[in-house]
Amino acid sequence: MFKLSRYIRPYWKAALLAPLLMLLEVYMDLLQPKLMADIVNHGVASGDLAYIQRTGLLMLGVALIGLIGGAGCTIFSSMASQSFGTDLRADLFHKMQTFSFRNLDRFKAGSLITRLTGDVVQVQTLVQMTLRVLVRAPFLAIGGVIMAFIISPRLALILAASVPVLFLVLFILIRLSQPLFVQVQQRLDGVNTVLQENLSGIRVVKAFVRASFEKSRFGKANRDYTEIALKAARTLAINMPVMTFIMNVILIAVLWYGGAENWNGSLPVGDLIAFLNYVTQVLTSLLSVGMMMMFVSRARASADRINEVFEAEPEITDKADASVSAIHSGEVVFDRVSFAYGEDRGELALRDVSFTARPGQKLAILGATGSGKSSLVHLIPRLYDPTEGRVLIDGTDVRDIALEHLRSRTGIVLQQAILFSGTIRENIRYGRPDASQEEMESAARAAEIHDFIAGLPDGYDTLLGQRGVNLSGGQKQRISIARALLVRPAILILDDSTSAVDLATEARIQKALKEQMSRSTCLLIAQRISSVIDADNIIVLEDGHIAAQGTHAELMRSSTVYRDIYKSQQGKEEVIHGG
Repeated sequence: MFKLSRYIRPYWKAALLAPLLMLLEVYMDLLQPKLMADIVNHGVASGDLAYIQRTGLLMLGVALIGLIGGAGCTIFSSMASQSFGTDLRADLFHKMQTFSFRNLDRFKAGSLITRLTGDVVQVQTLVQMTLRVLVRAPFLAIGGVIMAFIISPRLALILAASVPVLFLVLFILIRLSQPLFVQVQQRLDGVNTVLQENLSGIRVVKAFVRASFEKSRFGKANRDYTEIALKAARTLAINMPVMTFIMNVILIAVLWYGGAENWNGSLPVGDLIAFLNYVTQVLTSLLSVGMMMMFVSRARASADRINEVFEAEPEITDKADASVSAIHSGEVVFDRVSFAYGEDRGELALRDVSFTARPGQKLAILGATGSGKSSLVHLIPRLYDPTEGRVLIDGTDVRDIALEHLRSRTGIVLQQAILFSGTIRENIRYGRPDASQEEMESAARAAEIHDFIAGLPDGYDTLLGQRGVNLSGGQKQRISIARALLVRPAILILDDSTSAVDLATEARIQKALKEQMSRSTCLLIAQRISSVIDADNIIVLEDGHIAAQGTHAELMRSSTVYRDIYKSQQGKEEVIHGG
């Protein structure tokens, strides 16, 4: 919790005014029972109506001042806590943006969403409650005890003896609840993960009629969360009845002995009423502290989860002397590269891969699913770092190049086309927000998507739904290609980015790419040999290593694997055309 206290420091004025105004309200609340005792002892006992009216008006004034203090505390505590939460969320989001793919593999998207939303809200609410309840309750309890001793030291001993019992109960309940709240947030991660997967893959769910299976999967995650949440709630529920029971026992004891003292004439009835009010204030305050401590326990679990994100070291960072001008022509060299996913660096996805892709050349990568094609191209813009070996661009190891420079000079169209809610214009200009209309349209024409966009009622200002839901797969792929082309990269990576496009459109895209990116290094992952038949070099990957490489003609002569792929695809195409 203390590690996050730095987020409240910029708002120290509001954080200071809130408790000061709360102390004003507490002082006014402590005056009320004393004024009430004066009305009973001096006004009612002697029948002095004027005294009753004067003291009553004074009580009303005191109540109004307390109201001002309480309202002011609420306003300033809200300002401080909301600003605290805003800055914390912003920094947490910024931290997540620095994570490598390996970091994201560790935390999972569902967990990060929970930490950015639910956990931040828990801590933010704690800040507001600290500035209000944790100021009001302790000072009201202390003030109430002092006033109770002033009225009757003998009766106050009953109160003093009960306070340690209350604190012991609180301590036990907090120790029991802390581990449960950690589990509650972890189970909530599970619910969010299943929900996110289901919503992002809803088309697959419907296509395979797996709604019942997904309901069952979500139901299990939901039940697991509910079970631990109920267990935590039961622990919390013990707090209120136990504290209420102790409070009622204390009130009965005070009435018992206080009534006897009043009967003996040593304690006026007004003082007895005031004493009961102070005892009620003290016990209610301690009850509030108890509830607050339970909330602190829960917020602490959330704070630990937030700090876990802040303390995670991004695996891919810039070196102190990283180059910001290393990339000129875009030559890519893989020098005995091996790579494995996972922190244990176990089974290799790539093994001893070496090749060179020169500027102006188109290098194609073929291979079965799981052969390591996407893993290979992810190493170029340092989405991952190689486990062994080096990836060089223009003779410089990518680990020695500043990330911003490296990625700004690398255009990549991932296997799954990702678009953002907003206009088509904003999506194409994502990498170059300052690009002109002419440049944007040129990139769109090269990607064979300009005519489609121009035919829309709002053209480039057409709004896209979440993840481009109102576009077909091929349209999303072509917009993604236009987005990559607009940045004029030295290295262009197309990761099976035309799989949803027909052969004729793909051929036109390839022709346009050859014209517009003639000086760039182009790496193309494809499933269809027809897409790469004119490539300057074709690499055939098999189980993470290079099985063969060369031109189409060379591979047809020398590679059995390549010939088998070619024959199988030619057969399929003949069936398709013949049908």
